[in-house]
Amino acid sequence: MTTQAEKAQTLARLHAAPEILRVVNVWDAVSARAVAALPETRAIATAGHAIAATFGYPDGQIPLEITLDMVGRIVDAVGDLPVTTDLDDGYGDAGETVRRAIGKGVVGANVEDRLRPLDEAVAAVEAIVAAGAAEGVPFVLNARTDAFVRAGKRPVEESVADAIDRGRAYLAAGADLVFVPGILDADITRRLVDGIGERKVSVIGLPGALSAGEYEALGVARISYGPLPQRVALTALQDVAADLYRDGVIPASTRALN
Repeated sequence: MTTQAEKAQTLARLHAAPEILRVVNVWDAVSARAVAALPETRAIATAGHAIAATFGYPDGQIPLEITLDMVGRIVDAVGDLPVTTDLDDGYGDAGETVRRAIGKGVVGANVEDRLRPLDEAVAAVEAIVAAGAAEGVPFVLNARTDAFVRAGKRPVEESVADAIDRGRAYLAAGADLVFVPGILDADITRRLVDGIGERKVSVIGLPGALSAGEYEALGVARISYGPLPQRVALTALQDVAADLYRDGVIPASTRALN
């Protein structure tokens, strides 16, 4: 069996590889098993928004205990695959939150800065790195900056500069890469990679964003999809329910994935 430290090392290598790491976010044990069964899957990432929605909470408001319980179930469901999880803003004590997540078998995480003062955000990164070291796991932090998603009406140039400044500071504090969510075009992505580092930027695949291959060519390390896979699944559920109400039948192509 692969050890937790080995899983963390595998995740770090996947981020550093020339090929972009594609992670299709999951939200419970059965969605994790469905994704893990695909031969292309190299790592599993949870979506905090999707887990929160599963339990009826708005994004960012799910209690930590519920998140950690589900994350542990996901880790158990996917065997030797490394699991990285969404830990929102660290729940007030990023180091302790990560320590507890490591106890569930997690080897990496996203933690949001929510545009807190830079010194506070850097201190959270340092606490996360220290927690991993104390637990004997080279924890893979995908340090998230909300420079775009919480930008309000400030000019794009300011958001780019802020993301670069924060990203460099997080890497210097021990983060492995920098997550910059938002719809990033080729020009903005190129500037972020130039400013933060090649294979050091992580993005989200949203409608209207570039493809994974396009981001890869620009030097991006990782692409994830947040709550979008769950939305696709829920769209399929709602559509088949509407068809069944119209006297339809379950499609013969349905696979027994549960």
